[in-house]
Amino acid sequence: MRSTNNETPVIVFAKAPQPGTAKTRLIPLIGAEGAARFHANMVKHTLGTALNARVGPVELHCTPDTQHEFFSTCAGRYRVALYPQMGADLGARMHRAFEQGLAGHKQAIIIGCDCPLLKTHHLRAARTALADHDAVLIPSEDGGYALIGLARCDALLFENVEWGTGNVLETTRERLHKLGWHWQELETLWDIDRPEDYARWQAVLRDYAKPFTA
Repeated sequence: MRSTNNETPVIVFAKAPQPGTAKTRLIPLIGAEGAARFHANMVKHTLGTALNARVGPVELHCTPDTQHEFFSTCAGRYRVALYPQMGADLGARMHRAFEQGLAGHKQAIIIGCDCPLLKTHHLRAARTALADHDAVLIPSEDGGYALIGLARCDALLFENVEWGTGNVLETTRERLHKLGWHWQELETLWDIDRPEDYARWQAVLRDYAKPFTA
């Protein structure tokens, strides 16, 4: 049972790094094994960022379940709780996670593992925004979002959304407007989904001389 307090849980959504199912759009560039390794590295990077932000407890919500050895390793290394993602689609799983998170906290944040440009200061800014907003978003350049935080929850935000398309952000804005909620958007970031994104990220790493490879 989660206890009610002023912390903001950071819920990290992650897929098991199975070759052939993880980061599939990168497979033509770095192969199935390389794509899976890259995804695993991004999950670990994201968990580190979430923990270092110190805005609240970090939870790893896993798919297809929590049984993969990688998730067990993450739980031990990062001391994070594991939960299975539950629901027929991404929207249902996010809605369920927010319902659980908000049952014991005044606000909660969900992030994925596709955006290593998401830093600790973004998570802290999102927590601050939720003090006087119903929701906070970090838009991504592909028309989705890299972060969503809520101080209240409604299924309308997640039902019948075309996940994985360039319509997600605009649909979410429309739903927030329809609900009459006040929300804040932080700076736009970009995800690593396609070969061109991967090349862009490698260029960033070269600039900062920080290895983060498949």
